[in-house]
Amino acid sequence: MSENSFPHLSNGNKKTALVEGDNKYSYGEVNNRIDRFATGLLNGKDDLREERIAFFIPASLDYVTTMHGIWRAGGIAVPLNVASAVAELDHYLSSASVTRMVANGDYQESLRGLCAELNIELVSVDDVLADDIRELPEIIPDRRAMMLFTSGTTNKPKGVVSTHKTINAQITTLIDAWSWSEEDVIPLFLPVHHIHGIINILSCGLWAGATVHLYSKFDIPKITSEIIDGTYNVFMAVPTIYVKLIQYFDTIDKEQVDKICDGFRPMRLNISGSAACPVKLFNQWKELTGQILLERYGMTEIGMGISNPYDAERRAGHVGQPLPGVEAQLFDEDDNLITEENTPGEIRIKGDNVFLEYWDNEKATIESFKDGWFCTGDVAVLDDGYYRIMGRSSIDIIKSGGYKLSALEIEGVLLTHPSVSEVAVIGVEDETWGESVLAFIGLNDGAELKYDDLKKWCDGKMSSYKIPKDIKIIDALPRNAMGKVTKPDLKKLV
Repeated sequence: MSENSFPHLSNGNKKTALVEGDNKYSYGEVNNRIDRFATGLLNGKDDLREERIAFFIPASLDYVTTMHGIWRAGGIAVPLNVASAVAELDHYLSSASVTRMVANGDYQESLRGLCAELNIELVSVDDVLADDIRELPEIIPDRRAMMLFTSGTTNKPKGVVSTHKTINAQITTLIDAWSWSEEDVIPLFLPVHHIHGIINILSCGLWAGATVHLYSKFDIPKITSEIIDGTYNVFMAVPTIYVKLIQYFDTIDKEQVDKICDGFRPMRLNISGSAACPVKLFNQWKELTGQILLERYGMTEIGMGISNPYDAERRAGHVGQPLPGVEAQLFDEDDNLITEENTPGEIRIKGDNVFLEYWDNEKATIESFKDGWFCTGDVAVLDDGYYRIMGRSSIDIIKSGGYKLSALEIEGVLLTHPSVSEVAVIGVEDETWGESVLAFIGLNDGAELKYDDLKKWCDGKMSSYKIPKDIKIIDALPRNAMGKVTKPDLKKLV
């Protein structure tokens, strides 16, 4: 077995690996299809030698076939966001020097012009599948395996390159930390161009021998129907998904809500990640379902680095402690190690889970490491042994009157106001304070809110210098494909 093979993807395993609509596929069937695809990719070669192969495929059997087929043939897998406009893909394909693109049906038709312009061969999964399986290359752990693109909040997205060793570490750490087993059944509806969907759900599920239900999007009626039936015992989502579920409960009768909540209640694990989980949401979910959300911290470059514990206290508003095999420390702006609690510092990470490089960008790679530590750009404090994220140093930390204010903490307080449905806080230039607090607020249907009323409400809930100097009511906060509010876009509205 080569180093990149998953233990349970063997031809003799008849257990269901994937469920897609009405179709079920065993581990043996999936494994055979991957080998046929890898053979077709090689087309007589002995090794792809890290050829970059992109794919524009939603969560499906074809996605799994393509991802693992590229890995087994010795290529670098470049999964792309199927929600992206085709024009957005030019940067990814060009910067990665992609040579082949895999897509099916309408997705393929939409890409035909771009691939022709960039001289990229466009193929479908069926085009590649070989009739017979040939010998595949042995893949050593240090080989490059995958390239994911950063969200690009401040600059153009960079290609984050992980090796097989990196991916192995990211998966096996979570298998142990979150007690994955072959008895687990989980839905996958998150984007599969992102670490959350690829590693935390799909890869952990397959590595553990679990069953993964694949959805091309978050289909609330279908997924909640399965939850009522007791199909799933693990559920992972971004905070926005939990909010959408709670909003959905307001549109259906109480008996149906109770059935859905009763379906969540016996699950062994509910996880929230990829964005900060407001304490208000944490408490709402616990009240509705009895589930204590496990919040964790990760990013494209490191997979998961910090997590609340599976078998101990999961603390609202905190992301927990470093995962096994991961080192985490806080550093100040002068690169001094912070050892005191409640002192803000940048999170820096070491471990086999950390990525290899930014593709074709040596300068950015070098600048992202200091003394062997990967500099995340996220600011946190240690609070009684648990990390609490204050936000991105470039976006969420507001320097006002000599204080470092956390936009995330201010948002958490404002979200508890009964009229507020969503909020985003940013810092804006201020001649007196350096920066002052500006809040963009979305209100519940039919609600009204004035600044003076909000200021009065805030008294006693937060220090006066944290109360927003200005408020803008906005219909919907701009979000990216992962449901995160895009604060750079908000700054453009100021």
